[in-house]
Amino acid sequence: MNKCKVVILAMAVSILCAVQAKADSTPIVLTFEGVGDDVLIGNYYNGGPGGALGVSFGADSLALVSSLAGGSGNFSNAPSGITIAFFLSGAGDVMNVAGGFNTGFSFFYSATTLPGTVTVWSGLNGTGTLLATLTLPPNGSCTPGPNFCHWTAEGVTFSGTAASVNFSGTANEIGFDNITIGSATPGGGPTPAPEPATMFLLGLGSLSFLSARRRKRA
Repeated sequence: MNKCKVVILAMAVSILCAVQAKADSTPIVLTFEGVGDDVLIGNYYNGGPGGALGVSFGADSLALVSSLAGGSGNFSNAPSGITIAFFLSGAGDVMNVAGGFNTGFSFFYSATTLPGTVTVWSGLNGTGTLLATLTLPPNGSCTPGPNFCHWTAEGVTFSGTAASVNFSGTANEIGFDNITIGSATPGGGPTPAPEPATMFLLGLGSLSFLSARRRKRA
């Protein structure tokens, strides 16, 4: 009888571990819907309205709502809806994931004429070991606007456990949506083919995500 109980208990523990492992491997998708227009993302996903996901953003990370939906964002066609994330510092800003993550990382981005870079790190705040680097070439613009209208899917797999991601590029001229933690494809699904953008790059100057104003921060 005791041996049977031990066997049953061991089986139950194995099943629970398998379920937990599956749960832990479920990608987290950040759509930024509901954060607000020109509002700091901060702890929205770290115990805030977006849930207790353990994901926080630095002081230069803001959400932006499309001008087509009454916001100040100079963009359209965002994968998740009407809201995206962008950054006010040329050095970019950091997303911290307190519990760490592995398997992969992905997102959609829009950059009219200037490139960006995303790096994945083993430590918080962009420290520790560099696990992955993604170089983001410009993907074009639409005229007339909103100018930021093309969204390209990017993703990467890496070895080890990551704790932070640094998003960088020219301040206010690259935006991100459907940031996905734990999968190399945005949203955990198949990656769509990027739109051809070369024809849209000709004759365009520097464009800003903020359609009405460029926000200045001390």
